[in-house]
Amino acid sequence: MLKIGEKGAIPQKDNETYAIAPHIPCGIVTPDLLRKIADVSERYNAQAIKLTGATRIAIVGLKEEDIDRVWEDLGMDHGAAVGMCVRSIRTCPGNTFCKLGKQDAIGVGMKLDKRYHALELPSKFKMAVSGCKLSCSESWVRDVGLIGFPEGWTLTIGGNVGMLPRIGKELTTGLDDDQAMAAVDKVVQYYIANAKRGERLGKMIERTGLEPFKEAL
Repeated sequence: MLKIGEKGAIPQKDNETYAIAPHIPCGIVTPDLLRKIADVSERYNAQAIKLTGATRIAIVGLKEEDIDRVWEDLGMDHGAAVGMCVRSIRTCPGNTFCKLGKQDAIGVGMKLDKRYHALELPSKFKMAVSGCKLSCSESWVRDVGLIGFPEGWTLTIGGNVGMLPRIGKELTTGLDDDQAMAAVDKVVQYYIANAKRGERLGKMIERTGLEPFKEAL
């Protein structure tokens, strides 16, 4: 079988079929994209179409010999669903659509996606952007989280779910969009330079403390 992530495919429980997760920045879709995914899934007899926790649309139960043709028919990039890299950026509707939104979660999320999606790092790395303090994108439990307040963005780092869940640490507050992007970049660069291989950001913070990240800003 293909190795996990090879050709953007993920082996399934039956050890015969695969799932793929095309890259859909911030989970924003169009009617045409939905039709294309439905048509391709039907054409290659997919077993299921699954909305994932990372706002991707996974096509499940594909045969190995069909994988290349499926990607060709979709005409989409692979989603970074596995591996030591930046995964899909999660966002809520933000102030674009939600009456509770204080900041532009979709706009900032799209910028983060364009800059970081699939970037190889010492370990897997997840980001989320929430337009208000309700944190519907679960920013507190992501390696990097942005949370919108009336006065600007709050940046949290080091959160994760999994076997050992961690709540992120508040790093700085009151950022505008450009300052938030710059702060995230400094966090990522410091992580690249100082993390051990396979070390999640939260685990690194437990080892080094938060102060080096504050100094990096």
